Amino acid sequence: MKMKPMGDQLLLKAREQKEKTYKGIILAASTSEYSYADVIAAGPGLCTQTGDRIPMTCKVGDVVMCQDRLLSGKNGNEVVLEDKKYLLVRESEISMVSNN
Repeated sequence: MKMKPMGDQLLLKAREQKEKTYKGIILAASTSEYSYADVIAAGPGLCTQTGDRIPMTCKVGDVVMCQDRLLSGKNGNEVVLEDKKYLLVRESEISMVSNN
């Protein structure tokens, strides 16, 4: 079954948090309030009252940064598709995007 997010929703796959730097320094778990995720799917964008579509800024393959609380899955935004865990987040909740 192929699913696609609606409106300004993004389907994200959270990236693993690094526990050590490349030099071997152990990082504390609470060093940052933000985490990275990969965009797996993106909705078409919001539709205005006049019927115009506002296009999405994020696209499939982008790496985004958003608050840890959104990527924890404890907000009811976690979905399981084909035995894999993903997160649904609105584009307006994304803090930064790296276009690859």
